[in-house]
Amino acid sequence: MTILIPAYEPSKRLINLIYDLIDICDYHIVIVDDGSGEEFKYIFDTALSLGCTVLKHEKNKGKGAALKTGFKYIKDTKEDEGVVTADCDGQHLPKDIVKIAESIKEHNNTIVLGTRRFVGKVPFRSRFGNSLTRTIFSFASGAKIYDTQTGLRGFSLEMLNWLCEVPGDRFEYEMNMLLEAVPAGYSFQEVDMETVYLEQNKSSHFHPLKDSLRVYMPILKFSMSSLLSGVLDFLLLGIIQLFTSNLFLAVVGARVCSSVFNYTVNRLYVFSKFKYAAVKTSLPRYFILAAFVMLANYGIIDIYYSIIGLSLFFAKIFTEITIFFFSFWSQRKFVFAK
Repeated sequence: MTILIPAYEPSKRLINLIYDLIDICDYHIVIVDDGSGEEFKYIFDTALSLGCTVLKHEKNKGKGAALKTGFKYIKDTKEDEGVVTADCDGQHLPKDIVKIAESIKEHNNTIVLGTRRFVGKVPFRSRFGNSLTRTIFSFASGAKIYDTQTGLRGFSLEMLNWLCEVPGDRFEYEMNMLLEAVPAGYSFQEVDMETVYLEQNKSSHFHPLKDSLRVYMPILKFSMSSLLSGVLDFLLLGIIQLFTSNLFLAVVGARVCSSVFNYTVNRLYVFSKFKYAAVKTSLPRYFILAAFVMLANYGIIDIYYSIIGLSLFFAKIFTEITIFFFSFWSQRKFVFAK
């Protein structure tokens, strides 16, 4: 088993972590110095003297690049069990790192996540950021993960080639990894670990807004696809009516063309990672969903208007919101799924 630790300007906590790991296990430790500079050389020299392998970037490239450097190195070694990634700031306890390592042996082709349950005195930024990202991630990806921001993760050897190909060189790499796991055929296994925050988590480099955009992006793409399809539907209705006085034909023709456009954009850009979705299966499913949504539109408006008692204006708004999220979920789970 190999423990991979990316490190940029680490404190002496990294040395303490190495000592603690040596005391409880005999795993190989690989550390990537991500351009920390001469000021931190003594820490990496100490790691070398303790038997660790130290890889070095001459300049800072980012956490994702450091992890990929480590994965490529481990792929070329004689490692035969798996890899655990841990942070260098002391927030991952040695006993939890060992728990992840043991779990890898039981779960092939699975990302094993060290999951914090955010109990006790947890900084508001961390609690709120993870709660928001967890909710949106679950909706956008179809996978339920309690702690999307954990850096304590385990991988079987079969996953190393894929890990080297996941895009991203900085902190977005870890989020990209989670977003691309399910389309790539991998699942998740969560292992509870102790929640440790040192100095109110000042060492954390996670940016709730910027990094969470990686999770929101599929929904933003879906929104733009729907908006463009609506504009196209409107324009085609006017154009077709120039050639026919039959309103029904104009409406149907415009809707069919805009639907084909919407399907194509969603397949190529919004749900592009689901590469196994063939046109011969996904296209009929798309139009079945479109027909169902069209029929359900009246029923949902009636629920908001007649049963809940909203005005017709707000009933229409809430209906469109409901249908939007239902359509996104359905296309991910039904139209473009296996």
